[in-house]
Amino acid sequence: MRIKRFDVPLRTSTAKVREIASLADAEYTLIYTRTTELSWVQFGLERLLQIADDSSAAMIYADHFDGDTPSPVIDYQLGSLRDDFDFGGVQLYRTSLLRKAVEQMDEEYEFAALYDLRLRVSAMGPLVHVNELLYYEIETDKRDSGEKLFDYVDPRNRAVQIEMERACTAHLKRIGGWLAPSFKEVDLSKGEFPVEASVVIPCKNRARTIGDAIRSALSQKTDFPYNVIVADDNSDDGTIDVIRSFTDDPRLIYIAQDKSYHAIGGNWNAALHHPECGRFALQLDSDDVYSDEHTVQKFVDAFREQGCAMVVGTYRITDFELNELPPGIIDHREWTPENGRNNALRVNGLGAPRGFWTPLLRELNFPTTKYGEDYAVGLRVSREYQIGRIYDVMYNCRRWGGNSDSQLDIESVNRNNLYKDRIRTWELEARIAMNRE
Repeated sequence: MRIKRFDVPLRTSTAKVREIASLADAEYTLIYTRTTELSWVQFGLERLLQIADDSSAAMIYADHFDGDTPSPVIDYQLGSLRDDFDFGGVQLYRTSLLRKAVEQMDEEYEFAALYDLRLRVSAMGPLVHVNELLYYEIETDKRDSGEKLFDYVDPRNRAVQIEMERACTAHLKRIGGWLAPSFKEVDLSKGEFPVEASVVIPCKNRARTIGDAIRSALSQKTDFPYNVIVADDNSDDGTIDVIRSFTDDPRLIYIAQDKSYHAIGGNWNAALHHPECGRFALQLDSDDVYSDEHTVQKFVDAFREQGCAMVVGTYRITDFELNELPPGIIDHREWTPENGRNNALRVNGLGAPRGFWTPLLRELNFPTTKYGEDYAVGLRVSREYQIGRIYDVMYNCRRWGGNSDSQLDIESVNRNNLYKDRIRTWELEARIAMNRE
């Protein structure tokens, strides 16, 4: 017998995984994680086995159909540490390695056992993606991509997330990528700046929302001078006219980008390197608003009190009229001083709004991309520096049809996830090398 199949939910216990290992008596063990029926295209299972043999895969998975719709997945890599990495419902393990991994399991989980299993197996051999449509299943989570973004910070999932963090932290320690909680100190008095803080608003085609963002930024009350830098990337929908309606206020700095490629990261770099940029650069997205008039003051106070190179706040999910939407307040309490920068490799974002110490960001710069640029910078900062936290609600994240991540197709979701996995891979490789040194 070449295959033995077990139907197991993604969130399952170590006891259940041990039971599977004890019953696995075939060359390969197929774990199916969906509750819907599994059926194969003609010779699909045979093809999966053939590639498993040819590739010496530790675990193998494939593209498939969601009902009648093609549902491709992405390649696994060193940085594919998200516990919600989408393999599809079929995970085919080489039984000898599955058993070896289970023998090494030294923690008991109620939810994270399959995650623990695949992390352990990934260190023993390749997790191989077959980019061929080999089977049919039905995905039961039909929410838009924008609705799924906040699952890992939903308070209802807190117990699950604590376990996932434990499993990921143990994996990072095994492969040499875990960092102890020791950080470089920063001299926040370094350099001369025209103002203490700059609110940075990168934008493109946000005529409907940019006015609200600018008004929110200009209405701040502080005991120090600040300004607002709006970097517009060649908007053609009336955004520029809205920005210009605020230029009578000398605190507003308007950057009109040239026609070359900039994206969000390039707009941030233009603001950071502008001679009017302040000592601290504070984020405000072009479709969001600060929660009150004290946000900028709270940011600067947090930098001073915590001595950090970067500070992450707390935000509230709302609709366009600022009515709270589930899951409500996102405070990212999974970011602990002891383990935050390690857990950051598992989650898909570091929270918002973000503030940066300008001298450091002028050295690092943002990647010139329109997705994941803030995550890449946050990971890079956290490699060496402490990231501070503010648990007061700092801004309202308005969900509406114009959000860039509200209703993405599967190709766009895959492209975004693949890029963030690469960011994690590069960062993890750097941390492993740093630990070796």
